[in-house]
Amino acid sequence: MEKTIIKCPFSCQRERLTIRGHIFRQAAAEGKKPAIILSHGFLGDEAPLSHYAEVMVKIGYTAVTFDFNGGGPKSTSSGNSIDMTVLTEKEDLLAVVKYISSLEDIDSENISLMGFSQGGFVSALAAAQLKDRIKKLILFFPALCIPDHARQGKMMLMTFDPENPPPLICQDPMPVGRNYALTAQKLDPYKEISGFEGETFIIHGTADKAVNVEYSRKARSIYKKLVYKEIEGAGHGFTGADDEAAIRAVTDFCKLAE
Repeated sequence: MEKTIIKCPFSCQRERLTIRGHIFRQAAAEGKKPAIILSHGFLGDEAPLSHYAEVMVKIGYTAVTFDFNGGGPKSTSSGNSIDMTVLTEKEDLLAVVKYISSLEDIDSENISLMGFSQGGFVSALAAAQLKDRIKKLILFFPALCIPDHARQGKMMLMTFDPENPPPLICQDPMPVGRNYALTAQKLDPYKEISGFEGETFIIHGTADKAVNVEYSRKARSIYKKLVYKEIEGAGHGFTGADDEAAIRAVTDFCKLAE
């Protein structure tokens, strides 16, 4: 029987900023459920993640999507995109974890993170800080390239002098401030993510032009409990048969004990 899914809005605070998103639950579910929190990528928002959230609900999770503060042109959360960095997004995610863990119908000892692209890097950073408070970490084409690209002065749509980034390193489709680059330049991504020792899943397309698959291949030495999968010929973001293969792999990894 197909499970009925209820989607409800939520909000929580990170300092004076309001983070907004949605919680996906099984209708008439009883008892405490494990939760999985999904994080979108650069210039993104929560909307495209509904697809994955619903998949997670069908296998027994309560799923959470949200917009990072200043994380994309369509973000419904507070905050200015000029102030956004991977570290402010990590703080946003930590605030969401804290809020979700406090809900009466959530098993606070069974919280997992799923991140996409920049949201994958951010999820890995948060997991490294929270350590055994996170059950599983799922990374879709994680943008571990961000620090290297910041040091090169070439980040996605942005080209700038890495030694002296201008106040705005991007204006369209949204303003991005120099601190986005300066913060990333100081990070060693593999050192920063190395604190998490729990079950980890990484999936990446071999034809990804935004985040070279070599960044995920290098991460294999970081995670000791790793399931690693590449999708041959897939780019940055999965569609069609590639998406179906990714869903099969991630649901197998995330499936709950009967």
